[in-house]
Amino acid sequence: MKATKFLKTADVQDRKWILIDAEGVVVGRLATFIAMRLRGKHRPDYTPHIDCGDKVVIINADKVVFTGNKRKDKMYYKHTGYPGGLKETTAGKILDGRFPERVMKKAVQRMLPKESPLARKQLSNLHVYAGAEHPHEAQKPEVIDFKSMSSKNTREG
Repeated sequence: MKATKFLKTADVQDRKWILIDAEGVVVGRLATFIAMRLRGKHRPDYTPHIDCGDKVVIINADKVVFTGNKRKDKMYYKHTGYPGGLKETTAGKILDGRFPERVMKKAVQRMLPKESPLARKQLSNLHVYAGAEHPHEAQKPEVIDFKSMSSKNTREG
């Protein structure tokens, strides 16, 4: 009987940089794809307790779309730390606001393992930009056309 081969941190190699254009893509479908890539679950040598995933760059994060009425109905909550300090805002207000990339980052964060050092390390491999420019040209990221993978990945309007 053969033993299962687990990666060690020093054995992790072949990390790729991937680039995804999020214009017109459904948030949840893109977030699941990215979470799988960040964790490394697409690799044959996946090890749950090691950060062996890819580095992901998302551009045009301000142009993502929601299905149904989620743009106006989905609520995001934060607490100020004071009594009665629970604040809420809709997904549409965040996307139209100053930091629209937070919607995509929060969706991916919630699909990673719960708050732990490993989850924080994996989330640090995610780079989200609201516009079409990004400072990672030197890494030569591989462009993945997420829109064409399935007809359900995009939504009109």
